[in-house]
Amino acid sequence: MDKVISNFKSSVLLRFMLKLLVITVWVSALLFGLYILAFYFVSLVQGDTAQWNEVLPGLHDAQTKGATVGIGLHFAAGGIILILGCIQLLESVRLKSPTFHRWVGRVYVIASLFTASGGLVFIFIKGTIGGFWMDIAFAGYGLLTFIAAINTIRYARTGNFESHRAWAIRLFALAIGSWLYRMEYGFWFMITDRLWHTSNFTGPFDYFMDFFFYLPNLFVAELFINRRQIINSRWAEAIVVTGLCFATTFLVMATYFFTKEYWGPAILNVLFDT
Repeated sequence: MDKVISNFKSSVLLRFMLKLLVITVWVSALLFGLYILAFYFVSLVQGDTAQWNEVLPGLHDAQTKGATVGIGLHFAAGGIILILGCIQLLESVRLKSPTFHRWVGRVYVIASLFTASGGLVFIFIKGTIGGFWMDIAFAGYGLLTFIAAINTIRYARTGNFESHRAWAIRLFALAIGSWLYRMEYGFWFMITDRLWHTSNFTGPFDYFMDFFFYLPNLFVAELFINRRQIINSRWAEAIVVTGLCFATTFLVMATYFFTKEYWGPAILNVLFDT
């Protein structure tokens, strides 16, 4: 009996931590999506893409207009999928408003294809600031996003909703990569004073981040999809719960800092035209 009670408590704790992490990710990703639209997309519409370089040096280049359009499309569509992804994964929306879920899903998948294509166009025309390895890593990110988007809609159309849900989770895990990339860099700079980073993004930390901002996300996605098969012991569950607690704490702190210093002011600037 004691063992049954202990297993029940640990399972409840795991579900609670998973839900808490999901809520934290949704809130933070929603704020970041609004920031992306407020800063990058509005700048593109207003024809003031040069201000992108204030945040990401070298992103705008008057000599490569095709690359600017591509990355602008990438940012605009990326902001949309971050916002819509938070809605699409809600079980209450899927069950109570299936028509709404389907139509928003179509927009979500199309936006995902646009954000992947826009990023790939930018890499093909201009290349990334970090050179070969960043090109490879970011192109891989774009291709995986493209594949996940195609499979998400493909399985929905064939009625295989279990596979559809799995690919939708993978797609959202990839979509939040750009959000994590900025937060992880921001905290690394703040804690280490830019250790192992160079201005052209070819330092040891930069090479690590080229892949780290999206590959671990896919592992977490698989944890959500196949958690019963992956977490098959109390020790494994304890490790996962500890990791989820750490990740959630980090994301709460990061969201507060970035909303206060960057995302919030940009969003309010557009809303109130200050």
